[in-house]
Amino acid sequence: MKIPKGFKSIGVACNIKKKDKLDLALIVSDAPCSGAGFFTKNKFAAAPIQICRKRLSNASPRAIIANSGCANACTGKRGLSDAEQTALLVSKAIGCKKQEVLVASTGVIGAFLPMDKIEQGIKNATANLSENDWLSAARAIMTTDTVPKIASLNLEINGCPVTFLGMAKGAGMIHPNMATMLSFIITDANVSPSALKKAGRIAVNRSFNCVTVDGDTSTNDTVLYLANGMAENKRISPNSGDYKIFESALTEISQSLARQIAADGEGATKLIEVRVIGAKTEKDAHKTANAVATSNLVKTAIFGKDANWGRIVCAIGYSGADFDPDKITVHIGDELIFSKGAPQVKSEERLNKILEGREIPISIDLKSGAASSTVWTCDFSCDYVKINADYRT
Repeated sequence: MKIPKGFKSIGVACNIKKKDKLDLALIVSDAPCSGAGFFTKNKFAAAPIQICRKRLSNASPRAIIANSGCANACTGKRGLSDAEQTALLVSKAIGCKKQEVLVASTGVIGAFLPMDKIEQGIKNATANLSENDWLSAARAIMTTDTVPKIASLNLEINGCPVTFLGMAKGAGMIHPNMATMLSFIITDANVSPSALKKAGRIAVNRSFNCVTVDGDTSTNDTVLYLANGMAENKRISPNSGDYKIFESALTEISQSLARQIAADGEGATKLIEVRVIGAKTEKDAHKTANAVATSNLVKTAIFGKDANWGRIVCAIGYSGADFDPDKITVHIGDELIFSKGAPQVKSEERLNKILEGREIPISIDLKSGAASSTVWTCDFSCDYVKINADYRT
């Protein structure tokens, strides 16, 4: 896995979670970065989000510090002070301004950060920063995740090799706008803040806002994009010829991470991809895909390997999208199940075999236009209930 030039990271244990579990991640750039951030729409936005929103409006970030085990959400003035103090400790340790440090947290809502442990953890992290240890950082932001989530991408822009690297966490409380997730994506591309923000918004809307596990969103959802320019390609602006290449790459790596989040949904046994084409507008396409992906009846049927396609068609019908019911087609895998307003299932045996797989593709053609959208989700298993019934205990 190739690493973007000029970045280092590490994950350490500072005992916010159970002893010796990684729970503090630090990412540092050698040079100031263009930065863009996208956050929860929850009115109880956590303290780190309030800090990041201010930082990104007038600063060039150098670092991201993120903890798991404590969300630092709904913690009032003390929570804001603790987030600021965390940034200050990092800035002193790496030699930059406090305003150049972005902060993120995930974990239990309503708990205060143990600042003595955070301080010691930052000392350990800065002493062990590495160009190659990205896996520990990805593990350090996990909560109920079962696996770390990392993606990388290499390409040329304007004749220069450019590298993207991303990590994410998220398994429960996952739903568009965005999800209980953190994602940090870095690149050595030379791109203006305005171009990064524009491309980031499109990437988020086509990735992290297209993943759902259980219909809940949280107080801490954060996606941060950093670009330090050390690839030395010609600077990308929103109107430059290379902008679309950059936007496509940012979307691709974001979608990879979003798929990994859905696949690791709490209690999940299957990844479900709902692909809608032929919609009048992208909004209609997303409405349709999202309705199917968020249907607990669809998700439980797929967990039970029951080809109850009527639940899919029902969800399409209440999605609010504009289409003619007599024109649409619906497939599970490569099996046509519905067309011309009537059942088209030819083989229950073939359908059952598809549902035995780990990945379940559902394809819907509204035959109303040229717009499309894809949403990723997972099945709804008994283990989801068990995990969330015992989350704090």
